[in-house]
Amino acid sequence: MLAEPKCSMRSCVHFRGVKRPDGTEASEVVFCEAFPDGIPDDIAYGDNPHTTPFPGDNGILFEEERVG
Repeated sequence: MLAEPKCSMRSCVHFRGVKRPDGTEASEVVFCEAFPDGIPDDIAYGDNPHTTPFPGDNGILFEEERVG
């Protein structure tokens, strides 16, 4: 993976990780419950924290993981 997704760094409870559809690093897709086919780059790597609805998010928004 070239860069760690910001949604992972923000500790979103819906983040599920990275999948490699063809088994190669070049095909890596970061995904979550909101975007099972791939998180849009603006959310995964950009400045959009996904705290408001985004097209295709299945009604699921950022939710911080709670510790404890």
